[in-house]
Amino acid sequence: MQEIDDTVIPGSVYLVDVQEKSTVVHADKDSSIVLSPTPSNDVNDPLNWSRRRKLLQMTCVMIYTTAIGIGTTVLYSILQPIANDTGIPLSTLNAGTGYISGWGAPINQPLALTFGKRGIYLLSVLGNTAICLWTPYIKTEGQWIASKIIQGYLCTPVESLCEVSIADVFFAHERGTYIGIYTLFLFGSNYFAPLIAGFIYDGQGWHWVMYWAAIINFGSLIVLFLFMEETSFIRTTSEASEAVEIKNDDKDEKSSTNTPSTPGDLVGTPKTFIQCLKVFDGRYASNKMLFTMAYRPVLLLRFPVVFWAGFQYGACLVWYNVLNATCSLILSDPPYNFRASFVGLSYIGPMVGMLLGTCYSGWVGDRFAVRYARRTRGIREPEHRLWLMVVSLLLCPASLILWGVGASKGIHWSGLVIGMGIISCSTGIGSSLSLGYALDSYKDLGGEVMMAVILVRNTLSFAIGYGITPWLHMGYQNTFISAAFVGLAITMTFLIVIKWGKSWRIASRKQYWAYVASSGFKH
Repeated sequence: MQEIDDTVIPGSVYLVDVQEKSTVVHADKDSSIVLSPTPSNDVNDPLNWSRRRKLLQMTCVMIYTTAIGIGTTVLYSILQPIANDTGIPLSTLNAGTGYISGWGAPINQPLALTFGKRGIYLLSVLGNTAICLWTPYIKTEGQWIASKIIQGYLCTPVESLCEVSIADVFFAHERGTYIGIYTLFLFGSNYFAPLIAGFIYDGQGWHWVMYWAAIINFGSLIVLFLFMEETSFIRTTSEASEAVEIKNDDKDEKSSTNTPSTPGDLVGTPKTFIQCLKVFDGRYASNKMLFTMAYRPVLLLRFPVVFWAGFQYGACLVWYNVLNATCSLILSDPPYNFRASFVGLSYIGPMVGMLLGTCYSGWVGDRFAVRYARRTRGIREPEHRLWLMVVSLLLCPASLILWGVGASKGIHWSGLVIGMGIISCSTGIGSSLSLGYALDSYKDLGGEVMMAVILVRNTLSFAIGYGITPWLHMGYQNTFISAAFVGLAITMTFLIVIKWGKSWRIASRKQYWAYVASSGFKH
């Protein structure tokens, strides 16, 4: 097992061989791109999978994300009709949506990292199917809250495990693109679900909204059982092999000389299709590590990088939750008087906005990071991507003002839909970049880092679930003007992170590498 040098900076990796002059950023076409992490010579290492196999795995993760997203958010555009039918107050329905973003990650995530991710994904979809079937029979506030707590526990892998699965399969220079795609499907499914829910409600009633969500989840379960593979892999080397040493105030830097495996170098026997169907196919951590991973994410919140990523991600989710909570209220009341189906159609705006935002932060972000690394002697710092958040300084406050003030003044509905789209675009940019930043900074503990990020994010989401209704008592105009300035202030903190982020990573390096050493590099 590799000896860890705790003088290296977590997250600073040698990404580009600056002696090469090619401007193409894909590693298979550009020999100047250094593959990080360095793949092993095992044929079953997910990093060695063919491009087709990797994309199939990515497709399965997106199917899972979509299924969970639909099951948990399909009711957003018809909360008012549900309140009218069941007698459950709208404030309770909104509070229940906060419970969906529960604290199940400290249980689900260690189990996934110990026994395998595939089984946890399958159990999550199965549980979500059951909750969707139960929801139409709920009659009391207690039942509603209980169902959302259980659903929140079952569905937490969609928030914290998918990012780790992506990092299992893809390299640092391409990871941002796929994190962006994941963010697109995570939020896009949340926008698509209310869109279809409105039409289902108009034609069949709100009970069938949940029945169709159950059908979609069960169909996804079958696909995932057949085609989703286990991506957990026990490694004996850490990110330290690619990290940059701290010497002479970073002036004397060196990089790994590791080279990727070629097909002829690979050893071992590939898994058969039947072997891939096992729900849990191995053990990837000890019982001691299982319990350690349950509490260590709380300790990781001492790292400013991790806390900031969770706070920024949570702030993006706050505006997403505010939009969902007010969309049906605003568009179904005068002067718009939209039917449920038309309220659902308004979510086309956020879907387009999310597509643009995640493409910008992911695909553009990867190319930006590589080009930036060429200017810094081939070294990629996680903070490099954060410069892309400059766009959000304008988009976040402008979109909130357009939505809230526009609604209070009764502007044309198209203006509100544009506002929804810009809110979504800003949400996609902030979410994707903050997730990628945390993962790039502390890759070897990616599973636990994502848990810590989600704990902060979900705490904010839970709080806003209770705070939305009282906040709206200020009136749409005052509420969203104040939200715009809060959003601007939070977004501007990325400038602080760009300035001090590397110093924070240097300060945390000894503790971080001690955690990595205790985990045996098995993430």
